[in-house]
Amino acid sequence: MAELESTKMMPKSITFLSSLLQRVADSNDLNREFQPQKISVFHGLTRPTISIQSYLERIFKYANCSPSCFVVAYVYLDRFAQRQPSLPINSLNVHRLLITSVLVSAKFMDDMYYNNAYYARVGGISTIEMNYLEVDFLFGLGFNLNVTPNTFHTYCSYLQREMMQQPSLNLAESSLNLGRSLKVHLCFNEDETSHQQQQLAV
Repeated sequence: MAELESTKMMPKSITFLSSLLQRVADSNDLNREFQPQKISVFHGLTRPTISIQSYLERIFKYANCSPSCFVVAYVYLDRFAQRQPSLPINSLNVHRLLITSVLVSAKFMDDMYYNNAYYARVGGISTIEMNYLEVDFLFGLGFNLNVTPNTFHTYCSYLQREMMQQPSLNLAESSLNLGRSLKVHLCFNEDETSHQQQQLAV
């Protein structure tokens, strides 16, 4: 009952974002057998026992960052995946990438935010590791943190559209095509006038 109540209080965008990341991670886990994937500081030795949805709900509950931070974190994860094609999001790195993207997003978007030690406790890692992850993530993004209003609204629209379609999604049809790369499936250009930046979707 408590789980049901907590789920109702979660914004739908949080629920869908966790679902999206779960599908991407599952797809890339399968793809590991066919394509080599780089090991990075974001990789754990084993798959965490906490689900992506529970982890994201924990971050939402304790980080107290603005809801827009989660959309911007989604943009950052997409940019990171685009710039690091040999480091696809999978079950061994998604949790660390998620806590790091929300941390960086909160620092960039919000006037008030918790420090790295607090985020480390929320994420279940050490402060030293959180610091390393933040630096590595920033370099992985090429320090490209600005998100234009147009990009923000485009990603919001995508989340809304996917939320409406979510019950009808067929995982086998939409993401488990082993004949092609499952690192990221791309939908559109983020900014028509600059470098191509496309959206994370399955």
